Amino acid sequence: MAEPSSGGHGGGPALDAPTAVRRGEELDLPALAAYLRRELPRAGLEVSPGAELEVLQFPSGWSNLTYLLRLGGRELVLRRPPFGDLAATAHDMAREHRVLSALSAAWELAPRPYLHCGDPEVIGAPFYVMERRAGLVLRRRLPSGLDLSPERARALSEAAAGALAGLHRLDPATVGLADLGRPEGYPRRQVEGWTARYRRVETDEHPELERAVRWLAARVPEASGAALVHNDFKYDNLVLDPDDPTRVTAVLDWEMATVGDPLMDLGTTLGYWVEAGDPPELQEFAMGPTALPGSLTRRELAERWASATGAGLDELVVHYVFGLVKIAVIVQQIHARWRAGATRDPRFARLDGTVALLGRSAASAADRGDVAPA
Repeated sequence: MAEPSSGGHGGGPALDAPTAVRRGEELDLPALAAYLRRELPRAGLEVSPGAELEVLQFPSGWSNLTYLLRLGGRELVLRRPPFGDLAATAHDMAREHRVLSALSAAWELAPRPYLHCGDPEVIGAPFYVMERRAGLVLRRRLPSGLDLSPERARALSEAAAGALAGLHRLDPATVGLADLGRPEGYPRRQVEGWTARYRRVETDEHPELERAVRWLAARVPEASGAALVHNDFKYDNLVLDPDDPTRVTAVLDWEMATVGDPLMDLGTTLGYWVEAGDPPELQEFAMGPTALPGSLTRRELAERWASATGAGLDELVVHYVFGLVKIAVIVQQIHARWRAGATRDPRFARLDGTVALLGRSAASAADRGDVAPA
């Protein structure tokens, strides 16, 4: 969601905080304020009729846009699709709202949503509003004031594995989300689907990614089971307790959640999980401090997850290569939007290099047949 602010928590590490809204991604404040004053009381949140609306933006997200709303002493979070032409089935605000509505009633790590607005006339696109879970969000650089010793780094990585396993242990039917996805044939649909997405947004040649895609297509794993899957589970989508940064208090960004194969979900997490022995260029890609001394390796993370879920780890390297390929395609989609002028965010200009890096990592893992570094 955002880079950490400079302000701390009671003298402790800095909390995740928003900044000014990026140019070109502003919201219609009068229309939004009128909507919130009208609809929030219906959701059980009273707001003074004269309350002024302040909007800031969490600047680090790469897909759906996330804003902080301050209204009458209350802080809320708004999620909307990115600006520009979008795939017809992507960025479904109603679906994301439905997932959180069901999950927040059954799992303490899911934030509670309050409103969904499907009328694009309000701010130019559908959106939903949810509670804010303030806390620490870890990215490439640790927030100021936070010291993660090897013991704490290990405890944090174990907590992350436990949170992912906790999600996968939920019964989709009991939660009310059994119809969210189609678990039958899920691995093949994922491999073929992400390959097709890549073909639609190619802008440069990436021979090593192409080789990894071919390798993966020849080794599509059998489904290991059916569970609720997050599909983007990584450190910068976790909120941590500022007083105990080894405790996960919320999981964010549910836009790709579905009912599918939990091992494929683990594979995506492994794709993001950089460890100490990885090449320096992959270390630069890290979405969080997963390579700190004491942290679980990819193999250890998978084994801890398997111990908590009772699942096997057959063909783990295939799931890891899938995770790297999938992330490469996500990055390529974002870069293609920048190339097309659909976003002005300067972070996206050089993402073609990240696509190449992930392709090399996927091909290398396929060659050595292991999730461990070369």
